[in-house]
Amino acid sequence: MSSIPTELRYAKSHEWTKDNGDGTVTIGITEHAQEALGDVVFVELPDVGTHLSKGDEFGVVESVKAASDLYSPVTGEVLEVNEALEDAPESINESPYENAWIMKLRLDNPEDLDVLLSADGYKAFLETEN
Repeated sequence: MSSIPTELRYAKSHEWTKDNGDGTVTIGITEHAQEALGDVVFVELPDVGTHLSKGDEFGVVESVKAASDLYSPVTGEVLEVNEALEDAPESINESPYENAWIMKLRLDNPEDLDVLLSADGYKAFLETEN
């Protein structure tokens, strides 16, 4: 079973969200998602300043065997993107929860976090997918 950090919140589309405690969140893809994709070779990042609504497509992760759209789990403005992924997309395979975050957003509505899955909820969701 993939690692599922308890301090994060999860979307059924396999993005994780970390509450930074200051009205911002950090977002990436889960270990489960990167394992399913295989060796990541390209990441399309959103533009800083873009306003995303919950569920909006904001980028793509491509691997040697598939491409997967990324969806914003919350509503807000893109403050920062992890530009290191442009030169080292494989870091998503190596460190999906630490070094390979994808973007940081300023939340429009902190209650968006309340509807995301807890680690236990995400684990239970994964069990229903298999």
